[in-house]
Amino acid sequence: MSDSENYDPLTPRGAKGQDTQERRMPRGVVIRLFAYLVAGHVVAAFLFLLFTVAGEG
Repeated sequence: MSDSENYDPLTPRGAKGQDTQERRMPRGVVIRLFAYLVAGHVVAAFLFLLFTVAGEG
């Protein structure tokens, strides 16, 4: 009997309490995501302001 017959890909084999690459996003990705979300909301607020001012005139 080989080990591949009893292999379960859903069972973690790492040490307990240790984060793996799949569980934790890299810090650079988190910072970039936050910056894109903030920049996107700023652009959306500016466009909303433009349409609001243009609609009143």
